[in-house]
Amino acid sequence: MDVPELLESASLLVPEDAATENDITVGDIWDYLVHDEWEIALGLLEELGDVPSLPLEFWEKLAEAAEQLRLERSAAWCHWRCYEIRNGMIRADLTLRPAAEARRTTPVSGAGVLRPMWDIGHIAPTGGRAVSIASLWVENMPCLEPGGRATVRLVPFTPSHWTHVRPGRQITMHEDRTVAGTAVVLEVHRPSTAMPAG
Repeated sequence: MDVPELLESASLLVPEDAATENDITVGDIWDYLVHDEWEIALGLLEELGDVPSLPLEFWEKLAEAAEQLRLERSAAWCHWRCYEIRNGMIRADLTLRPAAEARRTTPVSGAGVLRPMWDIGHIAPTGGRAVSIASLWVENMPCLEPGGRATVRLVPFTPSHWTHVRPGRQITMHEDRTVAGTAVVLEVHRPSTAMPAG
């Protein structure tokens, strides 16, 4: 499929009554598609993706369209949303330790590149703390500086390790044995159970 077909097909998966915070609807997106404003239509569809719970196919089509348009950050975001549907997602308020107190002295990439370890309360067979890995996406920021604070989205590598995590729980981020940051869980979204066969 080419970009217009992908965007049209994705827009058909959005409920007609869905709207963004700025009251943009699918009807508005069709106006952009008719005028070949594909990049704008893609961005608006990404915004509409936060309104209802849309299927994996929606985000796959947007990811392919973004790749064809060579919009790297947009493609990464759409692929990230696919991972969230498959593996679940935890939103949290993360505060990194300052550079003077931690090993990290450089900013954390905001685009899902970092895959830190998280202490979410599991105990290892030896009696010490066990950690679980989850990728990290920083919302609305290209990166997070040491000592900085932001809302982040975590996608667990092993979703079954995270079933006990609930909003309000404090978890710690590790890149080595030391604590790199502390987060308070805001939301928990479980993996989609209606995954298509294939």
